[in-house]
Amino acid sequence: MNLTLKIWRQAGPDEKGKFVNYPISDISPDCSFLEMMDILNEQLIAKGEEPVAFDHDCREGICGMCSMYINGRPHGPDSAITTCQLHMRKFKDRDTITIEPWRAKPFPVIKDLIVDRSSFDEIIQAGGFISVNTLGTLPDANAIPIPKQNADLAMDAASCIGCGACVAACKNASAMLFVSAKISQLALLPQGKAEAKKRVQKMVAKMDELGFGNCTNTYACEAECPKEIKVTNIARMNREFFVAKVCVPKME
Repeated sequence: MNLTLKIWRQAGPDEKGKFVNYPISDISPDCSFLEMMDILNEQLIAKGEEPVAFDHDCREGICGMCSMYINGRPHGPDSAITTCQLHMRKFKDRDTITIEPWRAKPFPVIKDLIVDRSSFDEIIQAGGFISVNTLGTLPDANAIPIPKQNADLAMDAASCIGCGACVAACKNASAMLFVSAKISQLALLPQGKAEAKKRVQKMVAKMDELGFGNCTNTYACEAECPKEIKVTNIARMNREFFVAKVCVPKME
């Protein structure tokens, strides 16, 4: 395959960025998208040019690092996959492929296609955990009976990898799908009930503080999520938030 890559290049957070076209040839349809980017960078390095900076780690669809906006879609023209799972057979010979970083104020560009997603870490630190004593003998995993439906829903929510595709897909740069998944995975389990009211208030407050937008129910986040997290989690988060505000008007 012979392709033209239209890639966003930005030297740093305070630098002005621009699109640069790169022709690339003899790409196998069985090549992964990140392997194609590796080939491009090898060619750029061989010519003494600066390689394209992009995030990657596991390359198995687990870590969520490979965040690229490809031809107008987070993670590219396929469903329920991350960029590292995308293969070049999804494109056609002589295609022009536009590659950008996530576009959201809370995700500032670090360099080229790499954005700073530490805002997600701050939201988790605000309340996405449970306080348990891990010293001594731990209780058996099956000591607390949990309805299978709740367990399944909690596991589905916990499959969120925090890649930020939901934010990139949303016209409001809303992080509500991510935050609701992290709240739901604990709200559905008895272990998370003790701190539930404080958790939802703190995480939502941090999300708002960091500049993420609100949800307007376009379902773009669910459509582009590589782990198919459902917007029903947002409804659950809203219910948790309402109950918390009624029962605990002020956070400590």
